[in-house]
Amino acid sequence: MIVERTRAGPDAAKAQGRTGGRPTVMDADKLAAAKARKAKGESVTTIAKALHASRATLYWALADTESHAPARAPCRGGPADVAGPRPTLGEK
Repeated sequence: MIVERTRAGPDAAKAQGRTGGRPTVMDADKLAAAKARKAKGESVTTIAKALHASRATLYWALADTESHAPARAPCRGGPADVAGPRPTLGEK
């Protein structure tokens, strides 16, 4: 009985045409504007501020439409920065 009532809520919402989840930030118009501005050489930060979206959202949206993902710098302290074993606490 609890399961039936639990399912009744989302089923009623679906019948009214409502869908769950977070609304998307990047619609087709914003994505087209972002692509055009990126092609002109604008920085992702500038584009993101103008479109009221985060840089991560913009990178994600552009990566979905391009053949390659944006290049990432290695994380600080990652394999590129490590010359040998790191000292443990108390060692110098």
